[in-house]
This record gives sequence, structure tokens and C-alpha cells, in this order.
Amino acid sequence: MFHAASSLVPSPRSRQDPNDQHDQSGDRSVERASPRPAAKRDAFFDNAKYLAIVLVAMGHAWEALKGDSRVLTAAYVLLYTFHMPAFIVISGFFSRSFDGSPDKLKRLVTGVVVPYIVFETAYPLLKTYVDGAPQDISLLDPYYLTWFLCALFIWRLTTPIWKLVRHPLPLALGIAMLASATPNIGGDLDLQRVLQFLPFFVLGLNLKPEHFALVRRRSCRIAAVPVFAFALAFSWWAVPRMNSGWLYHRNSAQELGVPWWVGPVMQLALFGCSLLLTACFLSWVPGRTMWFTALGAGTLYGYLMHGLLIKTADYRGWFDHPALHRPLGEIAVTVAVAVAVTLLCTKPVRQVLRFVMEPRMDWAFKRDAGELARGRERGEQGERRQKPDVRDQQARSADVAG
Repeated sequence: MFHAASSLVPSPRSRQDPNDQHDQSGDRSVERASPRPAAKRDAFFDNAKYLAIVLVAMGHAWEALKGDSRVLTAAYVLLYTFHMPAFIVISGFFSRSFDGSPDKLKRLVTGVVVPYIVFETAYPLLKTYVDGAPQDISLLDPYYLTWFLCALFIWRLTTPIWKLVRHPLPLALGIAMLASATPNIGGDLDLQRVLQFLPFFVLGLNLKPEHFALVRRRSCRIAAVPVFAFALAFSWWAVPRMNSGWLYHRNSAQELGVPWWVGPVMQLALFGCSLLLTACFLSWVPGRTMWFTALGAGTLYGYLMHGLLIKTADYRGWFDHPALHRPLGEIAVTVAVAVAVTLLCTKPVRQVLRFVMEPRMDWAFKRDAGELARGRERGEQGERRQKPDVRDQQARSADVAG
């Protein structure tokens, strides 16, 4: 889920900072300024991002189909317990090098703020056009999928703080627990989600490559099978007994109709369950290059664009067809959505939509004094390298003439 959703981390063998690789893969100004070759992307994280975004798209399709199907609802509950936490943990891991420097802030604006504004405008316009119901446009009220971009912007800006405090994860958990018991936070910028999902981002900030290597061991892959089997059975049991609103992390306990103290308790319980299932999911992610590995670079495109398809189908009433609410219909929709989001992550789509998702906005920013100094230094070095060549040519010419 989202670019942030975005970029890759080096394998544990690499000594380079993973987020430096991310910047090299996405920020053209950094590419031009750096004489170093682009670092190799780690297939494991590209695979994880692609598989996570496919699960996100499947979950959105199931939301429209589950209806009275207890089996599909159980699968939906299980999926929503870990798919966004997994994506947010990876996003936090890729944000470790964010320090508020000009280059990182430019990347944040072009890769997060601009897509947020574009799609925060596009989704209401789509509803107005397809559904025929006028929809207001508000940059303070994230619409549908855009909440993640808003959250990522806030999380990234606060990264230096989480690097500074002594116990960041307990502090983030405490904030999430308090938010779940505070109904008057309001809906601006979807702050409930920002605060309740915050611990997963902070956890990602504090993880190292070797932590991911731990869950990729064979023993973890084997143990993940009974864990997921039990989780699915528990989800089936919980369907009529639990309010699925807890999984969205966008409401307080009081708004879900329970006493305030239930919110902090559920935050801790869901954090533990989500973390366990995220580890199980990552244990199954292949570490070698697969046919879909390259698609991990385009997960932001798949995330934001598939929402337009889901919403169009919803507004048109296509999900209401009785055939789609039978097992074969549910499977067909699931496969179709997986194929669609896969195509949206491909290179041709990224090339067409790059001006929206990763625009070049050099015209909008002042050139950093350090960057100008480095440019002058490179120019002077180039001139010094060329001068000996000129003298050598003159000497060779003199030899020939003699």
C-alpha cells in the first residue's frame, strides 16, 4: 500500500542504507547528483510489496461481495488483520533514512503530497461523474484510499522524533491506545487511522535487515501454516461476534458502541495479532527473483489506480449481480482484481502516469546551496581532468611535426 508505499531495501548482505537505494530509484535529482551506480534492489522486499498490494485489492473487492457469506467474511477479517500492517511496517523500514533534508523533503512532496492532491480530487470527481451525485472535494478529509498517503506524510515528517526518543515503540503504542479512547479527535486528515496505525510504522523504523531474515527461516515458514489455519478458524468464529470496524482503526471505542477502556485493550490485542500474522506472511514471501518481482516498484500505482476501478464497479452496481455472490463468482472477481492490480503495477503504466505519481518538479524548488557547490566542484574536477589531455595532445602533435 502506498509509496511510500514504496521502494526497496537491500538484502542483509548489503552495507548500504536501504532508503538511499529508495531515493536513487525514485528521485531523479539524486540520481543526477550522485556519481555512484544505482544500488541493486532486494527481490524479497519487492515481492513483499507486490503481494501485499494484491491482497489489498482483493480485500476491497471482498468488501463489496461478502454480504451474508460467512466464509468470505472470515477471509476478509483475516486479511484485514495483517495486510495494511504489513505494508506499513515495510514503509516504516524504508523511512529510516528520512532526516528532513531538502532532498528527502522534495521526495516527500513529489511522491506523496502530489499524488494525494491528485487522487483526493479524482475520487470525488469519479463519484460525481459515474454515480451522478455531486461530491465535495476536501483536502482535509481523505477519500477512500488516500488516507494512507496522508498518514505516510505525517509519519515521515515525525521520523526524526521517533529516532530521538528512547523507547519509540511503547510510546507509539501508548498514543494509539489513547487515540482509540478519544472520540473527539475528529475526521480531519483521518487522524484516528494515523494514530492507531502509528505503532506499525514506528516498528518498521526500528527494524533491521536481520530481523526480516529471522522470519524467512524454514522453521518460521512451517510454523506459519498452523498459525494461519487457526487464525482463519478464529475469524470464522468471530464473524457474528466481533465488530469488523476495529480492523479499520478509524473509530474510537465509544464510536463503536463500547466503553472507552475497550479501545486500549483492543489496540494491544490487534497489534499482537497483526504482528504475528505479518511475520507469517513475510515468512512465505519468496526471496528470489520471480516473474512479479519488478512489479514491486509500482505498488503505489496499483494501490491508487485499482481504487478507481473498484469504485467505478461499485457505483455502477456491478457487484450486485447475483452470480458474483456465489463461490465461482467470488473466485472470478478475486482473480480479475488480482490481474488488474498486477497490470497497474507494470512499467508501461508507470511510464504513462509518472507525471502524476512521481513528477519532476525542479521548477518548484530552490536549488540547495550544497547541491550547487557540489555541481561547481564536479565541473572544476572535470576541467582539471581535461587539461592534461590537452597538453598530451599538443605534445603528440609536436612530436609528429618534428
